[in-house]
Amino acid sequence: MDFPISRRIAPNLTYVAETGSTNADLVTNNPNTDDFQVLVAGFQTAGRGRSGRDWLAPAGSSLFVSVLFKPVGVPATAFSWLPLLAGLAMTKTVRDYLPSSPVSLKWPNDVLVGESKVSGVLSELLGDASGVVIGTGLNVRQAAEELPIATATSLHLEGSNASDLDEILATYLSHLRELYEAWVEAKGDAVASGLRNQVIAACSSLGSAGTYREGISAVRVIMPGDQEQLGSAVGIDDTGRLILQPKNGDLVIAVAAGDIVHVRHN
Repeated sequence: MDFPISRRIAPNLTYVAETGSTNADLVTNNPNTDDFQVLVAGFQTAGRGRSGRDWLAPAGSSLFVSVLFKPVGVPATAFSWLPLLAGLAMTKTVRDYLPSSPVSLKWPNDVLVGESKVSGVLSELLGDASGVVIGTGLNVRQAAEELPIATATSLHLEGSNASDLDEILATYLSHLRELYEAWVEAKGDAVASGLRNQVIAACSSLGSAGTYREGISAVRVIMPGDQEQLGSAVGIDDTGRLILQPKNGDLVIAVAAGDIVHVRHN
């Protein structure tokens, strides 16, 4: 595939029919260090999701893309916003193809249609801490029996007729570049660039005016080391951390990494 539409947005784009992992290729196997370098694969044999989970899909059914970010003038301490930035860009993309559906960002970077996952993001810091590779997978054409878990979905299953991967990728890259350039111009300041407010507005893990969107009453955070914390997600701080009000505690805590489970009203 040539991806002519996407190349207008990201001229430094490479397509491979098959690879182990687009993230691994950009992190360890590619000497090109240009900012906004894009690698797209038709099929991944060793794709991974969060917490090391496998990410596999039938060839041609999904979008597999990784982007190398080497932001000039942005301190490494601000890189924690890049996964959220990519998740927001994909949320905007899915909304473009499912305008009547409840599409949201689940902190830190899953994209949901209702409560079903349609896309996930995996970020990896370069060894010299000079940049970040962001890998994104979007379920496009899969039928229900082709999805790995019952809580996943695809654009096709949600009623979208979108099937041109070049057009979908171009939509994603357009949103990604717009958000990224504003963030870099603000030297990684997510507040000044407007990124933080956009993430908060899109995030279904957060409460709103004391209640929870989509009937969510609380979140369960599974943190590294299999520690769990139940509480109310009340905000996102200036570094992108989730602010959690524990169920049995007075002091809020900031969560930098973890899997989120939305707890529903009965």
